Amino acid sequence: MKKEQACYCGLYCENCAVKVKVEPAAKVLYDEMQKLGFEEIMPFFPDGDKFWSFLKGMSTEGVCVSCKAGSGNPACKVRQCAKEKNVEMCALCESYPCNLFADFFKGYPTLEHDNAVLREKGWDAWGKLQDERQAKGFGFAYDTNIDKEYCNCNQSIVQQKK
Repeated sequence: MKKEQACYCGLYCENCAVKVKVEPAAKVLYDEMQKLGFEEIMPFFPDGDKFWSFLKGMSTEGVCVSCKAGSGNPACKVRQCAKEKNVEMCALCESYPCNLFADFFKGYPTLEHDNAVLREKGWDAWGKLQDERQAKGFGFAYDTNIDKEYCNCNQSIVQQKK
């Protein structure tokens, strides 16, 4: 487990569907398009240069470096509160769980359990849980049927690699 990839809310960036599914797919698409010579013809497509630059960046560098390092929605109320209170993780805050988490738990079904593990058993147990999920190809994503006001992160519900 990479502690720097733990978000304030308790999500783990290395298990995000973007890291688990989208970035590897972007790499495949970029590699295939490069083999077919698309790099040379992308300037002739509307916004082709922008798309090519984005695809290349996503396939080589990824798109997210964790909310603590500056990725994600800067207007996320959970993130703002944690930074204001100077807490490493919300689960470790004396006010946790607060009103910011009611809908957040609905959008991320594993989050309440994960934060309980961190709060009750500590970093080692929480990290072990995240590593086990990563080994299985687990990828969480935000359920868009839930109110997006809180974080507005990703676009689908929790998924397990098949």
